[in-house]
Amino acid sequence: MDADVGTDGSAESAAASLSLPQFGQRRNLRQEIAVALRAALVTGEMRPGVVYSAPALAQKFGVSATPVREAMLDLAGEGLVEPVRNKGFRVAELSEQDLDEITYLRSLIEVPAVVDVASAMDDRMRPRAEALRPLARAIERLAEKGDLIAYVEADRRFHLALLDLTGNRHLVDLVANLRARSRLYGLQQLAERGELAQSAREHEEIVDLVLEGRSEAAGDLMRRHIRHVRGAWAGQKEPTA
Repeated sequence: MDADVGTDGSAESAAASLSLPQFGQRRNLRQEIAVALRAALVTGEMRPGVVYSAPALAQKFGVSATPVREAMLDLAGEGLVEPVRNKGFRVAELSEQDLDEITYLRSLIEVPAVVDVASAMDDRMRPRAEALRPLARAIERLAEKGDLIAYVEADRRFHLALLDLTGNRHLVDLVANLRARSRLYGLQQLAERGELAQSAREHEEIVDLVLEGRSEAAGDLMRRHIRHVRGAWAGQKEPTA
């Protein structure tokens, strides 16, 4: 079967099986839909090479096709999907090497950034760092529930907010782009085995280490945390790059 269609030969059927949230008529639909679709891409629920129809996705979201099409065009601009004339949008495919390289780049950027944040921790920064704790605990609850779409979005928000403590918006934007290109294909299996919650607990441990100013330990934990993307989460050995 051609990879760009669903099981019955349509882009509509490909969208029908997705576990997407219902939005109804809300503000900023385009942005909210783009966030949900990015999460579905990261978890691998939206499959590489498959074409998804904007009207079919809109039906899953409970909205009109216009904000979905606009959101998909935003994702196309980021290189995450590509338009297919008269059909919809095809999910970009990533090789194992692509995923290893993305993980390596994240380690190069995020580990020293977290070390810097922990090293610079003072009374001025402390409230912003402490504000990450409720989100870290929410990530753990979502992992326990197995709500993978919400988990991935909360995880994204946590890591970008943590990096925002550096005061370097270009660094935050770069990591946001790398995260959107990542794929965590093993999340469902980890959730079913109860192992995802164990990994999720690392978020609050990172908060504790940063607040305590333990920069070396915070960096080591962040390095291990990121490598889960290509280690246990993906059922692969950790990258050697």
